[in-house]
Amino acid sequence: MNAPTPTAGPRGCPFAGTSTSTATAPAPVRGRHAATPPAGPAVPDPVGLARSVLGVLRRTGKHFLPAPLLVRLDCLRHRAGTAGPYFAAFLDCVLDKYDGRFRNRTYLALPLLEAMLDDPATGMTPDRLAAILMSDVVRFELAAATRPHRPDDRPDDRTLGTRLRHARRFVELCSAGGTGGAEPVGAVADWLDATVQPVHVLHDEYFFIRALQCHELTFTVLVADVRVATRAVRAGAPGAAAAHLRHASGVFARAAVLFRVVATMRAATFHEFREFTQGASAIQSDQYKRFEAACGAPDRARLSADAFAGVPVVRAEVLAGQDDLSRAVLETRRPGAPGWDSLDAAIADLEARHQRWKAAHRGLAARMLGAAAGSGRTEGVPYLDRCLQNRLFGTLLAA
Repeated sequence: MNAPTPTAGPRGCPFAGTSTSTATAPAPVRGRHAATPPAGPAVPDPVGLARSVLGVLRRTGKHFLPAPLLVRLDCLRHRAGTAGPYFAAFLDCVLDKYDGRFRNRTYLALPLLEAMLDDPATGMTPDRLAAILMSDVVRFELAAATRPHRPDDRPDDRTLGTRLRHARRFVELCSAGGTGGAEPVGAVADWLDATVQPVHVLHDEYFFIRALQCHELTFTVLVADVRVATRAVRAGAPGAAAAHLRHASGVFARAAVLFRVVATMRAATFHEFREFTQGASAIQSDQYKRFEAACGAPDRARLSADAFAGVPVVRAEVLAGQDDLSRAVLETRRPGAPGWDSLDAAIADLEARHQRWKAAHRGLAARMLGAAAGSGRTEGVPYLDRCLQNRLFGTLLAA
């Protein structure tokens, strides 16, 4: 696109206006910043500016965004707060490689999704947002299928049908509890497109990002279930706690569907864009680690290992002594009292479903990764093999 002439603005900032020049650079900029200029006028149209940037990003991939554009966006950071939390979160994600802090959190644009959940005007819940994200996959795939020329990286008709079937099933499961429609409105509609920031230009990276985002939201629901169950145990209501854990077990059905969606991607396609995702890994998932810690506090060895080294905020929460379900059960159990047998059965079922989920994850990773190392500096499949030995409620089993 042709960039308009920037209007007058802060001295020393080349992005005084809202230009999104597409001038190319030989390589992505890493960790270079323009001097922070004094505060200037508010960004006049943050949604429009974000969409212009996304137009460039989708043509190049985030890894290859032109250096002049990155410098200009960097200069807008001091004004991002005046444009609201969504624009600030957008810049936080789009500039992650420029800053040298590319991680799972920014690759998946989680700051933007969290802004949607935190905004009371959206009425958004993790279930509803997950349904919206996967409905967007259906929209994206159907729109791509209508284009006359099929790039080599697009799925064939049979694979597309399988992908859409599993995606629609996931939306149904998220909407089963009456969470509301899967059509975005308001700020969610304005910023939904900005929550997909592929590092490359391959078709399948779009749905891959959406699937990982839905995994994060699924574990957000699981964390809430386990924490409510823990409070119920402390309140002397093991039967109520069991009901929440049964809901959690049902939620794992959604996670299984997400693996089926991801399995429709060719391994060769995955490896092609994965080259540019180094530094971002599922091992950095805060919500998965929160789920694990909510079930039972990890021992010191696991807290010191790679599994928790990549989630320092969650590690600090555990070290601060947060409560967990295993501890609550051990400290309040009354054998033979009403509700405890039901709770024991619900705990056993959740453990079993989690083990099946890990086995499915390991199987999919083996197919996609082969002998390659993990992008989070793990060994890849051998690391997942060892994870199969971990238990959510190991302290209960040992008691």
